[in-house]
Amino acid sequence: MQQPLKGIFTPNIVPYDAKGRINEDELRRIISWLGDKGVSGFYPNGSMGEFIRLSYEERKQVVKIVSEEARGRPILAGAAEPNIDLVLEMCGYCADLGCRAVSITGPYYYKLTQESIEQYFREIAAKSPIDIVIYNIPNFANEISVPVLKRLALDCPRIVGTKDTSADMCRFQQVLHEIKPQRPEFAALIGWEELLCTAMFMGADGGTLSTSGVVPEVLMKIYNDAVAGNWDSAKQAQFKLLDLFRLMVNAPNFPEGFRAGYELRGFNIGNARFPLAPDERRLMDDIRGRIACVLTECGFSEAASQCKCPTGGDLGRVDVEAIVRDVMRKL
Repeated sequence: MQQPLKGIFTPNIVPYDAKGRINEDELRRIISWLGDKGVSGFYPNGSMGEFIRLSYEERKQVVKIVSEEARGRPILAGAAEPNIDLVLEMCGYCADLGCRAVSITGPYYYKLTQESIEQYFREIAAKSPIDIVIYNIPNFANEISVPVLKRLALDCPRIVGTKDTSADMCRFQQVLHEIKPQRPEFAALIGWEELLCTAMFMGADGGTLSTSGVVPEVLMKIYNDAVAGNWDSAKQAQFKLLDLFRLMVNAPNFPEGFRAGYELRGFNIGNARFPLAPDERRLMDDIRGRIACVLTECGFSEAASQCKCPTGGDLGRVDVEAIVRDVMRKL
């Protein structure tokens, strides 16, 4: 029996070269760097990796590259394909690469009943050669209700956990309350940075968090402090994380804000696969400078030269939400 999923799994971006192709060398450098920073595992082909904008073969390429650079760390690979046959094909591919599990969203694009969603996951679980984490992200895919998730968790051994990116702490607590007492090894992973410390306090097993690709040191500190019961320290790091996350997640054209964060940490990421409008490019320059200030305040000095804050990098007196509102008003 494999070990339960625990820790911080990083949903990595995909860097591109000048021709818009996957920059394999830079992706390998990112994964190696994240490993050196101590992340628990990797999560290729998530929303952060723009999986929906990659071809099927490119998604396979990304998982292969990450698996070759993971150095034994577990991989939770995105396998959200548009139909069951392709999902199962990707499950087999990830199993052959030695991934620990795959993450599968609810079906996307078409609105489905909860009965259909439950049957969808039951069919996949019955045929998958690899463990499955059910990914609830209602902004982009059909939401999976807690009763459906509970039945799947208790009936399907292949379904070993859930990732929740609903930003709904009440729902996440219900998942813990309904499933953990009957299946303690079922992994409950939070997918929203602002809730990490709270989720850990309530019994989460960790998270799959995009900001861990930009500041892995901060996310691992929160996780390790929480595991050790050092809640005052965990809370302090969580509060520092809030400003950075809000700037990156509210930047125009997700995941542009996070890609800017990677760039400020020293990576050559290239242009994303969806273009920014001219006004958005100018606004991203401003947001990028603000992100640099937050990174500087958190001690990441490589970003200091690009900080454009009027307080010289001290964001303690800056209302980040007001900054974002001001930026978005200009669109």
